[in-house]
Amino acid sequence: SKPGILNWWVAGLYWVGLGLASMVIVFFCNTYYIMILVWGLYFLIHSFTNPLPWSTCGHYWNTPNCTQDWRAYHNQSSGMRSPVIEFWERKVLRLSGGLDEPGLISYEIVLCLIATWVLVYFCMWKGVKSTGKVVYFTALFPYLVLVVLLAHGVTLPGALDGIVYYLKPDWSKLGEAQVWIDAGTQIFFSYAIGLGALTALGSYNRFHNNCYQDAFVLALINSGTSFFAGFVVFSVLGFMAAEQGVDISKVAESGPGLAFIAYPKAVTLMPFAPLWAALFFFMLLLLGLDSQFVGVEGLITGIMDMLPPKSVLGSLRREVVAAICCVICFLIDLSMVTEGGMYVFQLFDYYSASGITLLWQAFWECVVIAWVYGADRFMDDVARMIGYQPLPYMKWCWSYVTPFVCVAVFVFHVVNYKPLTYNTVYTYPMWGEMIGWMLALSSMLCIPLTVLYKLLRCKGSLRERWQHLTTPVWGRHHLEYLAPESEAKLLPPAETKSTLCFESVI
Repeated sequence: SKPGILNWWVAGLYWVGLGLASMVIVFFCNTYYIMILVWGLYFLIHSFTNPLPWSTCGHYWNTPNCTQDWRAYHNQSSGMRSPVIEFWERKVLRLSGGLDEPGLISYEIVLCLIATWVLVYFCMWKGVKSTGKVVYFTALFPYLVLVVLLAHGVTLPGALDGIVYYLKPDWSKLGEAQVWIDAGTQIFFSYAIGLGALTALGSYNRFHNNCYQDAFVLALINSGTSFFAGFVVFSVLGFMAAEQGVDISKVAESGPGLAFIAYPKAVTLMPFAPLWAALFFFMLLLLGLDSQFVGVEGLITGIMDMLPPKSVLGSLRREVVAAICCVICFLIDLSMVTEGGMYVFQLFDYYSASGITLLWQAFWECVVIAWVYGADRFMDDVARMIGYQPLPYMKWCWSYVTPFVCVAVFVFHVVNYKPLTYNTVYTYPMWGEMIGWMLALSSMLCIPLTVLYKLLRCKGSLRERWQHLTTPVWGRHHLEYLAPESEAKLLPPAETKSTLCFESVI
């Protein structure tokens, strides 16, 4: 246990299951999310050429259908394709016909994958102290790049139309369930809710750190940055639409398409295109590294806390554990650098670490805090840490609002479930969807299975088992913070053998 962590938790019944589930989710997230960095690095390397390789046809990866005439490839019946799409699908992804056609490994992408994992490892192998120093640059420099890109973007013809399109909502979309599903899951993923990474990082704080204030600051910075970045993107998309004489909705993309198709296409229309391409992909790489640092740090912290302190595994140095985690993720990533790798990536993205799994995780976190541990008790614990009582509405959020939102979006997600497709053209086979659901259930089932295991393992009547397993436990190094009237038990000293099973902090 780290000196700063508050060692209360529901003794093994739910917390362990939630912790294991969050570690499974963040492991999958670390595995596939790094591919965004890999592709960004690949584009960054190819940005130092003039003209940009995705701005023209005539390369060995282009097909006879490649054309630089935007009128031709915007006419879907013509069958013509833009050079940027061909660069993305045929040069970078080398896209095969489907999930059942893995094809060969792209050694250029493998080299980028190795370089990215090595960079991630050496930035965070010593822990949060070394990672924190790196983040000062990787977190702050992108703001400078965003300001430069915005200053350039607003001077482009059509930029104002793009910004107006960005700020003017289409209220009719609120009647579509998919809009609420996408919005909810995006917020959960953007704030890292349910991933456990923020909890792991927060465990390094001092006991009296104002985590309540940090939560508000994090939310404001996160959403504020996203809102500000929207001006950068849509000013360029407005320019792109004006140059090609089409509606902005025709050039706007989502997901990887925005970063690797729409924006690369837009910079080809600008003067000094390589400069703007290099700035954009350098910024993308830095932003991605920040997220990857947090995910890997959260996974390693959880693993280190789980290892028995006086065992062979517990004696492993942090650097070794970090290296093992990175190597395992790298080996899985090799399936995503093949010709069918994009289909594998989308499978991980859709099922393993977003949408339904995060909603499930967040719902049970609220249930445990508000209804098992107790919302009032949790409020008192937070007040004991920060020195004042949080606003009462927080308790209502934990108890009612957030669980209701999670259930509502979860039901929307299930009712409106559609088979996974790539680019609305390729539909995944049934066995591919089964693999996806196995990825999702591997984390979701951790919670009920752990509850069942703990109840069966404990002795006594069902009522006695429940009471024992839901009694809060504090660490002895936090005895000075424990209220005299508290009903919590104390962890036994490390050298004491006890018949009761107390879990490591997760």
